[in-house]
Amino acid sequence: MTTHHAPGPLDAASRPAQPAHTGPREPDPVRSLAGPGAPGALYAGPGPSGDTAAGSASGTGDSPAQGSGGPGTAAPPGGDPVKALMHRHRELCARAVDPLEIAAALEAHGMTDRTAAHFRHRDVFSLAEEMYARVPRHSSDRSAPPASAHAVTEPVAGAAAAGPSRLLTLILLPALPGALCAGLLAGLAQAPPGRARTLAVVAGVLAVLSAVQLCLRHGPLRSPRPAGVAVRLATLWLLGYAVLGDGLLDAAVRGGPDRLWPVDTATALGLALAMWPAVLCARLFTGGARRRLARSRGLGEFAAATRPLLLASLTCYLAALAGLLALAGAALGAPPALGAAGALGALLLLARLLLVHGHRATPTVALATAAGVELAVLCSVLASRLPGCGFLAVPAETLIEVCGAEAVPTLACAVAAFALLGRAVPALSRASAHTDPGTR
Repeated sequence: MTTHHAPGPLDAASRPAQPAHTGPREPDPVRSLAGPGAPGALYAGPGPSGDTAAGSASGTGDSPAQGSGGPGTAAPPGGDPVKALMHRHRELCARAVDPLEIAAALEAHGMTDRTAAHFRHRDVFSLAEEMYARVPRHSSDRSAPPASAHAVTEPVAGAAAAGPSRLLTLILLPALPGALCAGLLAGLAQAPPGRARTLAVVAGVLAVLSAVQLCLRHGPLRSPRPAGVAVRLATLWLLGYAVLGDGLLDAAVRGGPDRLWPVDTATALGLALAMWPAVLCARLFTGGARRRLARSRGLGEFAAATRPLLLASLTCYLAALAGLLALAGAALGAPPALGAAGALGALLLLARLLLVHGHRATPTVALATAAGVELAVLCSVLASRLPGCGFLAVPAETLIEVCGAEAVPTLACAVAAFALLGRAVPALSRASAHTDPGTR
């Protein structure tokens, strides 16, 4: 004989509490971030499996291990959304060395401080701290002090080597391109024209480019992944045009070139010397952003503190570049192209910062666009000499007649630099851009 009894208070308390706001018309942020297959995502709304498990546990008196199959498959009253989120990102939580990595990964997946409130936390950093603390660690890891999202620890081992390494990457290597370029120009001023002079020019240019490559492979300008072929070709074209392009374009508009056009040696020397302030400004921005990341209590707070730092670093670099260009022009007795060189310097620094912090598509497009504009203008002037194609050179000739040949690289690099700045400000003010080891 089977007896039925009406559900009482104990039966009602044993069932998981269902949120009143969850329904088919309103997406649940816990369910979307935790994923459909993660444990805990099923507890955000009513379902047959949750009712069955709760009913068997309360009606028969079985333990969770017998009735539900083990821990982690039955949620406490109200569910555990943090546990579901940890299951979704279990590999990240297991290999994270501090809560900063978890916070940056959550932000990269679309988590905001407002979304973190659905996980019963006031911000993403607080949620990441709980996720990091709840991950089981090995016995070897328990001896180490727990990492905190508000303290940046420095390794004790190797601290003695930090001084010479920092001196090499911040002082000696960045000064090498400018020193080699100055030595090359001083030697060419004394060398007689001929084959030996040509070979010396080729060897000197290769030495300067090799020194620049060394600066890009070590120190604050080092990218975690090598730059693509398009980035390298566009950068080489932009640098070559800054030194040789204005003279070639001006000679082509006048019907030449019928002889060797002038070379802008002051711009070449100024850009080579500017490698040193570029490295220091990149170090200023990267180190300052990581310190702000350690002190911030929210993504909005970190972004608001990082944007002025980026603009200040860029401003300091442009001021140093202008001073070095003026110094190079005074030393060589030739006025440099301040506008074109300044726009080019800003474009190259922003592109490199984005590459260092893991963004490749935007700097590639910006550099290729600026190089393509310069190449298109030069080709249009040369192609206008063909029969019936004189109209091709009208825009370039009008611009050069009004503003000079310097206007072409200035406009091309300035527009690309402003577009890249609009992308760099939000991209580099994200926490996920400053936790990669390659940015240190």
